[in-house]
Amino acid sequence: MAETLVPYETLVSFTRQLFRSIGCSEEDAVTATTVLLSADLRGIDSHGIARLSGYIRLWEAGRVNAQPAIRVIHETPSTAVVDGDSGLGLVVAPFAMKIAMKKAAEVGTGWVSVQNSNHYGIAGWHAMMALEEEMIGISMTNASALVAPTFSTERLLGTNPICVAIPAGEEPAFVADMATTTAANGKLEILQRKNLEAPLGWIQDAAGNATTDAHALKTGGALLPLGGDREHGSHKGYALGAIVDIFSAVLSGANYGPWVPPFPAYVPMPSDMPGKGIGHFFGAMRIDAFRPATDFKKDMDQWIRRFRGAKTVEGAAAVLVPGDPERELEALRKAAGIPLLDAVMDDLQSLAQKFSIPLRLV
Repeated sequence: MAETLVPYETLVSFTRQLFRSIGCSEEDAVTATTVLLSADLRGIDSHGIARLSGYIRLWEAGRVNAQPAIRVIHETPSTAVVDGDSGLGLVVAPFAMKIAMKKAAEVGTGWVSVQNSNHYGIAGWHAMMALEEEMIGISMTNASALVAPTFSTERLLGTNPICVAIPAGEEPAFVADMATTTAANGKLEILQRKNLEAPLGWIQDAAGNATTDAHALKTGGALLPLGGDREHGSHKGYALGAIVDIFSAVLSGANYGPWVPPFPAYVPMPSDMPGKGIGHFFGAMRIDAFRPATDFKKDMDQWIRRFRGAKTVEGAAAVLVPGDPERELEALRKAAGIPLLDAVMDDLQSLAQKFSIPLRLV
């Protein structure tokens, strides 16, 4: 399937106007646009502009509130619970992370759980907010159930990502941003658009057998936890996904497990839902709450350089530190443009026509 390079600024302008068209304030439209497109810049195409039409469909279905009254419903000096009022997760999540950072500035660490939210883009953006304040940032969210726990044929968990962002001194920050599945659903969607098979270990069919059919979710299959199968440690991926679900939702009062609202607006909502919306969890840790920040960053620089300097297997260029590929791609795509598949471009053109927003992609 062909790809076209589209200038980042073109996508920024169009996306901001679209969020304004559904009723977002200028501030929220800018925030949502920045968070959404950060995924494309960092090469996580499954969570960027390709999801824009999905957010709009959620708004049309009445599941996204474009003008939410986001509020704290419970707090202590170091913790808080935020109700997102069904707002865009792209807006709710930064609101909550700022609270975590404020508490960390005051008492050393801050921890915020969120209920009543929606899909929040990439976990990395929210965790990386803490880097600007010499803090460690932690971000996680639960998601609709597409994942079968080890030995199960039922979908009970989402892809449930985790990101930890850690500042350094002269070296770029350490940023580990990952799903707790072997592959995120968005990567499966990309394979579907390209009519390609999935690698073994990504998904199973309805009976629980390994399959390479990228469309297996449509016939009762499930994504697999990180590891793929028991022999390769899928029980560990299952445990990680469960931790994210509990921290994000059981702790906040959001929906958890099989009751998390699905991202596609056309999929029926689960019955007997125990909570409110999707849940997130954020943490911020002030470095100097543990040791002098200059000493920590000096040691982080040494840590990063030592790992980058590790002996490599034959044929490998270098050992990467988490965050390296995304950072390099961000610089490239800001300058050269963001590659969009034809199917994504068609979606954007349809949105442009529907909301009467000018869009020139080529």
